[in-house]
Amino acid sequence: MKIIDSSTLPLNLTHYKWAKFRQTKAGVKLHLRLVFMDKDTVYPEKAVITTAKEHDRNQLEVLVDDQEAMYVFDRGYVDYERFDRMTDDGYFFVSRLKKNAVIREVYTFSLPDDCHVLSDKMVYIGTTQNRTENVFRLLEVMDTKGNLLRFITNRFDLKPEEISDIYRSRWAIELFFKWLKQHVEIKHFYGMSETAIQHQIFLALITYCLHVLIQLKMKSKKSLLRITRWLKRALWNQLMIDCENLMGEPVHNLPFVVFALV
Repeated sequence: MKIIDSSTLPLNLTHYKWAKFRQTKAGVKLHLRLVFMDKDTVYPEKAVITTAKEHDRNQLEVLVDDQEAMYVFDRGYVDYERFDRMTDDGYFFVSRLKKNAVIREVYTFSLPDDCHVLSDKMVYIGTTQNRTENVFRLLEVMDTKGNLLRFITNRFDLKPEEISDIYRSRWAIELFFKWLKQHVEIKHFYGMSETAIQHQIFLALITYCLHVLIQLKMKSKKSLLRITRWLKRALWNQLMIDCENLMGEPVHNLPFVVFALV
């Protein structure tokens, strides 16, 4: 299973005019494909960096290239023509349908009494002028806040609960973006060129992957946040030791020592 989504990273328009996407704002967008190694471990498999004005749908075909995978993405990628093309080419997906989407019901599947899915149907999507050529599967479920969600997929061989659970797993990429922004200092950039921005983002992704490798090597159930704290402490302690060896005395005020060395 592979999850596709994007995250916009804001920039100062004064310093990053090449990334302008609104009258007073600039930014870049990280288009990402996240892969499940197991139910608790994910890693970024493919990334594309564009300016923030790039629409998510334009990168869907770039990130979908494996017929053995199941792709999961949100409403921002809804494109009926592309859904038809993906189905014809043998790619499987689950997405969330927009509220105003027009559907034409073909068949309704029966559901067991204990199923949390409200309905399971075969449908065509779109109006008469812009309708899909293929029949898709539409499921309706209720989230924890009482909102009605409609999932669209071209998989008919899975149980309705499995389709619902697959889409819910998309939350993993939201947690990934949150971790990336909070713990890898990706919100502040040190260069102003497009290349510098891309390098820093890719370094952040590499940092995350290294954390995952450490977690796997340790065979530990510790969270990535705990591992991050351990690594920072280890690096800080080593810097203290190196400074003490260089100065020949205990270091009580590290910033002062670093300043003196400079």
